[in-house]
Amino acid sequence: MMFVVRQSWTGEEGAHGPIVLVTGLWLLFRQWKETKEIATPAPSTSVWVLLAILVPLEIFARITQIVELEGYLMYFTLLVVLYSLVGLEVMKRLWFPLFYLAFIFPPPDTFVAVVTVPMKMWLSEAAIWFLSLLGYPIGGEGVRIYIGQYELLVAAACSGINSIISLSAISLFYIYMRHQARWQYALLLVLFIIPVALVANFFRVLILILLTYHAGEAAAQGFLHNFAGILMFGIALISIFALDTLLKPVWDRYVGKTERAAA
Repeated sequence: MMFVVRQSWTGEEGAHGPIVLVTGLWLLFRQWKETKEIATPAPSTSVWVLLAILVPLEIFARITQIVELEGYLMYFTLLVVLYSLVGLEVMKRLWFPLFYLAFIFPPPDTFVAVVTVPMKMWLSEAAIWFLSLLGYPIGGEGVRIYIGQYELLVAAACSGINSIISLSAISLFYIYMRHQARWQYALLLVLFIIPVALVANFFRVLILILLTYHAGEAAAQGFLHNFAGILMFGIALISIFALDTLLKPVWDRYVGKTERAAA
């Protein structure tokens, strides 16, 4: 576990890990008090079969130091142990805290590589198009952006995948706590998470390009580079809260009546 923490939580891709761990355990403890009466040990046969599959795979992942694989296998093993103690019915009741805690671990590198390439291309093209409309001397090729005498590369960290994962984790917690009994409305808010994260990251890239052009490459690569990421993540999170505030009255007015009638 400490190996996974050292490798993932120290970088931008796992910065949300400690928050997810604390809030997830609190949520698990909170719901456990409501479900512990129905806890029943699971059949030992199914437990041993699952452990016989997972434990060797986890040992292999530890030897090869594949952090993402080791983290998920370790978590699945813990879920099997929990299943053996409390049974399937309790696991169903605790589905959200258990799903939410999986955000502790970073996604596999292969998944990140596949997802970030089109995102980087889109961000580069959108930023070039927007700034060219404003009259900036900008052009690009692939994920490379040329503005003035500077050349910038949209890296994986700038693609938005990290902010999407972090924003998804924290937003899911917020949505579940506020709207868990209204799953249709909660699903509507969930659908906004990725678009909000992409738009926020688009403005982050714009800020970094403009910083490079007006203040030099050193200014855009130092403290302001990290600050821009934190700032846009905060704005994205506030945007989710604002969307909830704006959409809830509309939902209650036009859809809430139907929900109450159906109930």
